[in-house]
Amino acid sequence: MSSLYTRSKEYTRSRKAQSDSPPSSPSPIAKTLRHERLSRLEAATNPTTSDLSYSDRASGRSSAYSRRENRLATLSSRAEEESNRDYKKLYESALSENQKLKSKLQEAQLELADIKAKLEKAAQQKQEKTSDRSSMLEMEKREKRALERKLSEMEEEMKILTELKSDNQRLKDENGALIRVISKLSK
Repeated sequence: MSSLYTRSKEYTRSRKAQSDSPPSSPSPIAKTLRHERLSRLEAATNPTTSDLSYSDRASGRSSAYSRRENRLATLSSRAEEESNRDYKKLYESALSENQKLKSKLQEAQLELADIKAKLEKAAQQKQEKTSDRSSMLEMEKREKRALERKLSEMEEEMKILTELKSDNQRLKDENGALIRVISKLSK
């Protein structure tokens, strides 16, 4: 109940506000509505239009309807022709665009295959180099071990040689001493 009361209060307020405002130019919708009302009033008061028979009014309406339908049919046929042309143009442009894209795709795939082949070759070369390096490293390690063995053998031989030289010198000294003793004994 109270909501109805508030609504009616607001309605009266808004009407007062509209009547308080200065008059402005009517909107185009208001103009067309006023024109339609005036034309209906004139038609009702004009005796020539009221004297027309029902069949004349019906034939006038049917001819107006047929003219309207003819106009709509021609407009729709024109629109269909234009849309068909547009669709054909769109189809042709889409088809050409697809062909261009397909050719670009093929070029990209060829380029991709080429790059993959280059990468595989580079990877194989790298593996060969690493395997060559690893085999070279293994060979160098073997040679180094062999040289270290030879070096250790030569060091041992040097020790033996120094011992032999010292033994030989000692034997020479003993031999000289014996020769002196024999020569003293033989005199």
